[in-house]
Amino acid sequence: MDESWKKAKGVFAALGAPPVLWLLAFFLVPLAIIWGYSFGENKSLTEIAVDGTFRNYLHAVRPLYLGIILKSFWFAALTTLFCLVVGFPVAIAITFASDKAKSWLLLLIMLPFWTNLLIRTYALMAVLRTEGYINFTLAFLWNGVSHLTALFGHPLGPFQPLELLHNNFAVVFGLVYVQLPFMVLPLYAALDRLDRSLLEASLDLGAGHFTTFRRVVVPLAMPGIVSGILVTLIPSVGAYLTPDLLGGPSSQMIANVIERQFKTANDWPFGAALSFLLMYMTFLAIAVQAIVSRNRRGRER
Repeated sequence: MDESWKKAKGVFAALGAPPVLWLLAFFLVPLAIIWGYSFGENKSLTEIAVDGTFRNYLHAVRPLYLGIILKSFWFAALTTLFCLVVGFPVAIAITFASDKAKSWLLLLIMLPFWTNLLIRTYALMAVLRTEGYINFTLAFLWNGVSHLTALFGHPLGPFQPLELLHNNFAVVFGLVYVQLPFMVLPLYAALDRLDRSLLEASLDLGAGHFTTFRRVVVPLAMPGIVSGILVTLIPSVGAYLTPDLLGGPSSQMIANVIERQFKTANDWPFGAALSFLLMYMTFLAIAVQAIVSRNRRGRER
């Protein structure tokens, strides 16, 4: 038994070494280099001196950049909330659908992953722009109603297109559009394991549908809710493409500021400090969530 286990450990090491080396060489080492840059300063256009200074972090916590970071978390929180509100009914519908319909519904949820995010964002711009499909449909309906009211001597004025692009609404709408599948899939995974006899018992004991949902479904789906919140919130905070294409000058998020430091301002140390400040705040949020979850499980025991 011991000999076979030693051979098995060799097999595990052989299989695990390539991905570990890949992770080390192409993720951890570059991440460590960027972390080192956050404690340095530019000596020339191509030289960065890592001298242990905290000047970049002090610059990063100025009100201007803290405001952008807080706005990024606010956009991400709104995105997560809307994804949860929209995704929970969708996940419930998939869970209680027939086996054939369930397969098609899951395919529809995963279908956006088959298309590049850039193409999907440009398609969304075609929907939201002033001459886009939404304003075209609203103008068509407006003109129809205007013709009807004109018969009674009260014609409506010309249609004013809605400003749906290059603002905060467009950024949050685009983030919800992108992140919604990441909320639905963990929720479905949690709800699919739900013991449906508990729902029947709750209803048989006199609880209404809303009470059953609040006191049975939501607590049992809590692992999926927490997972969905994390996998939606964290990428939303660091979103770059969506606010860059859909947002206006006042809708830029922290990832856009970091991108400008590396590409335009050529201030890699400050960009690295902003990046890791965002990472520290994300780790802190995850740690707080883990502590809250552990305390909740302790009270339940």
